[in-house]
Amino acid sequence: MRFPDDLLKAIGHNEDCRRVMNDAEIMTTAICAAMFFNGNHSKACSYMKDHNLIVNMLDKSRFNQRLHGISMLMNDLFHQIGMIFKEISDCTEYLLDSFPVPMCDNIRIFHVKLINSKEYRGYIASKKRYFYGVRNGVPKQSAMPFLPHHYFPGC
Repeated sequence: MRFPDDLLKAIGHNEDCRRVMNDAEIMTTAICAAMFFNGNHSKACSYMKDHNLIVNMLDKSRFNQRLHGISMLMNDLFHQIGMIFKEISDCTEYLLDSFPVPMCDNIRIFHVKLINSKEYRGYIASKKRYFYGVRNGVPKQSAMPFLPHHYFPGC
């Protein structure tokens, strides 16, 4: 998969020449994990190494450190790709879908330390239960594979 490598070269991304595994390979493995292994990075790393797709695969800890180091870069790149798809598309109709991302169940709200606001308490009508967390708002267009998404408070 040369797509992440071409993107990083296009934006002029520089990295240390002493690295055994470059950032494009980290991104490729993360994309592979998301697409084929339900987000399991260790399975994706093992697959890429066993099939000689990436020869110098890092261990689990080092891979996670590097992945967290380029997380903002990946977020910016995917946002830019989404904006490019949005601009080149001739469709003007969008659907907005949202789904809850609960941090905890209703009974554990008082123990949550990450967010302390009533606006993050929401209701899932299909399950008839309350949750504490955020909603992910995803705009959808039939011609585009993805668009940038946003997180909103749970209510």
